[in-house]
Amino acid sequence: MNHIASHPGEDGEGLLIEVVFDLVCPWCYLGVARLMRMLDHRPEVVVAIQWRPFLLNPDIAPGGVPRQDYMVRKFGGEDRARRLHGSITELGRAEGLAFRFDAIRRVPHTLDAHRMVRWAAGHGAADHMVLALFAAHFCQGRDIAHHEVLASIAAMEGLDAAAARAFLASSQDVEAVHTENLRAHRLGINGVPCFVMDGANAIAGAQEPEVLARLLDVALAG
Repeated sequence: MNHIASHPGEDGEGLLIEVVFDLVCPWCYLGVARLMRMLDHRPEVVVAIQWRPFLLNPDIAPGGVPRQDYMVRKFGGEDRARRLHGSITELGRAEGLAFRFDAIRRVPHTLDAHRMVRWAAGHGAADHMVLALFAAHFCQGRDIAHHEVLASIAAMEGLDAAAARAFLASSQDVEAVHTENLRAHRLGINGVPCFVMDGANAIAGAQEPEVLARLLDVALAG
């Protein structure tokens, strides 16, 4: 999805689109892909995307939990989860996303992955980092709570792996992610993805590109 870089303005210029998301949310991956497809069809619009973290599982163990245990706790068992994931897989295929839920062995805590997005933002690479993390988790079954995995993804995106490791080993941005998560809840956001355009126009869910385009037009008209 190289078209991402063609839309954000320099130095944060352009229409602000805030994306509230979590990296273990398949609907977020689908919603972000649809947002990018919509923007791809609106090349005349300059936007700046701000990624705002949301923690769907704030109480999960730092090292994550076995996927099977998580499925039982969240869905009551594998059968229900399999039906839901089958539907998401079909929808994802239409967006060019190859969901591989069967490859996921652990459900990670996403604190450090969100920190990595913030770190990448300082290097102008947040958009690509978000998509790389989504793909690593949902398409490759990689553990995006593991620092070495995160550092390797940073390297894949052309960033300094050693610097990424040093950042992850620190406590930098830990409080910032928790603060952002709390902010989202205080704003009444209880589910993700949520897209906020121009600070005033918001919509939740993995909306179709046409719906997002209408919201974009409302924001531009305002």
